[in-house]
Amino acid sequence: PHLTPAILEVLKKYKVHATFFLVGENVKNYPYIAEQILKEGHEIGNHTHTHGRVSEQSFFEMKKEIECCEAAIYEQTEYKTKLFRPPEGFLDGKIKSISEEMDYNVILWNIDTKDWAHASPKNICQNVTEHISPGSIILMHDYISFESPTPEALELFLPILLERGYQFVVVSDLIGSY
Repeated sequence: PHLTPAILEVLKKYKVHATFFLVGENVKNYPYIAEQILKEGHEIGNHTHTHGRVSEQSFFEMKKEIECCEAAIYEQTEYKTKLFRPPEGFLDGKIKSISEEMDYNVILWNIDTKDWAHASPKNICQNVTEHISPGSIILMHDYISFESPTPEALELFLPILLERGYQFVVVSDLIGSY
């Protein structure tokens, strides 16, 4: 409830839109955040209902996680997403099969900012600015225990990349209409 609005403020400041992969139980606990994300022109994707260890879940448990998250997002926002990011980027045959069956595009990333490991904003900025290329997907988080470097890191690298001519788009624009 405090990090996501801070991130949204930075994105608004630089007129940047992003894709937020939401955890269903967070949508239920903070429904106004999901609404704000959409209202401000961002996109929402599915990130399971509880962010459990995907590698330890059966096919049916995993499918239920995705379905419950989908229901939570739709119930709150009437938004139907077709993007899925598996927790920890875990992708196996089970995830591929479920995603195909449910008509989801699985989305991963090519730049991990390691904000989840509390990398410093300066290190995140350096990582992003050194590894960015057209079509890059940058992984960042709007929930991290303790203090998060994410809003400050965005403040550092967004103006640099905008100055370099990069344009930021939501994932569905990057991959084409689905």
